[in-house]
Amino acid sequence: MTIRPRIIVVEDEKSIVRILTYNLEREGYQVSVAKDGEEALEKIRREPPSLVLLDLMLPKIDGLEVCRQIKADPKTAQLPIIMLTAKTQETDRVVGLELGADDYLPKPFSPRELVARVKAVLRRASRSELSGAWRCGVLSVDWERRIVKIKQKSLSLTPKEFDLLKVLVEAGGRVLSRDALLERVWGYDQALEIQSRTVDLHVSQLRQKLGPEGKRILTATGAGYRFQMPDEE
Repeated sequence: MTIRPRIIVVEDEKSIVRILTYNLEREGYQVSVAKDGEEALEKIRREPPSLVLLDLMLPKIDGLEVCRQIKADPKTAQLPIIMLTAKTQETDRVVGLELGADDYLPKPFSPRELVARVKAVLRRASRSELSGAWRCGVLSVDWERRIVKIKQKSLSLTPKEFDLLKVLVEAGGRVLSRDALLERVWGYDQALEIQSRTVDLHVSQLRQKLGPEGKRILTATGAGYRFQMPDEE
């Protein structure tokens, strides 16, 4: 018997809850609901779901704090999170991605896009050809332990920033389009018209965190991004 993925919807607007529940259940997912941040954390800790759909504007505990607590707990740190945001919440959206959220869905959203994003995040698989330790200039990475250091100082990368770095390095200096990065890091189907801003935002944040080695992530105008390998120097 196949176990259906369970999704927890953290949202206090009843109309949005109905839309989310109807469309997710129609796709075969199990759905549970939390109407505020406090209830969400309680349910997630008691029985971690397959994915969290998390509104940012919540009673009691806001969505950003819920996201932070989920990612800070080793038992739930790898739990996928899609944030539900209003278009005016761009700053919060950036903070949420920095905290480790996997994606965001602006309101109002279409049911088709909702389902596409949920499927994409759930089917994301961490299939990496890289293993062991790797060095490049003052940058060192332990791929298996997911530890990144600059001059022996550990960096605090979000899960998506680490996956992005890994995919770029795996490409061996080849240019990867935004569509390719969306597919490999976020699991999106290239045929879908999904905003590429998520990729650009994560590239910008990764460059900043890598400090002097951030310049290795090169922009190929109109094509995408690539990582400058040591043998190119």
